[in-house]
Amino acid sequence: MSATLPPAAPSLRRRLACLVYEGLILFGLLLLPGVLGAVLVAAIGEAPPAMLGAASFVLFGAYFVGFWSIRGQTLPMQTWHIRVQTADGRPLGRARALARYVAAYAWFLPAALLATLNGWHGKAMAGALAVGVLGYALLALLHPQRQFWHDALCGTSLVDVRAPRPPG
Repeated sequence: MSATLPPAAPSLRRRLACLVYEGLILFGLLLLPGVLGAVLVAAIGEAPPAMLGAASFVLFGAYFVGFWSIRGQTLPMQTWHIRVQTADGRPLGRARALARYVAAYAWFLPAALLATLNGWHGKAMAGALAVGVLGYALLALLHPQRQFWHDALCGTSLVDVRAPRPPG
């Protein structure tokens, strides 16, 4: 009886490249809350930052939860041949995709909270976020299957879906 090995996690380098590409997509999506803010400024003279933050959170959530639960991949994940699935290899349902989306804020929240508590803005805030994201990514090296910790928490895993190369 041969035991099948679980699919390997994509390299940390590929996952970080995918994250950068994902950031470009999210930057484009931020144009929608930006339009909402412009409309609010024109209509009432201000755009409450909390409202725009909430709109961004919901928009990003719809993007990630939708793609993860329907295809298991966002466009950057397709490009880098990475798929998210349950730990036992099944597609994510919407509830698990939503849990993963919320848990994935572990990438940013600790560093953002630290920077906010210290009154850091601009370059200091950006530096704190960069160090926090890199630190969180490196924590995957401590996981037995090299998964991110929000995936371990949610019972999901990132897998490499490149076609196997023929021997020779």
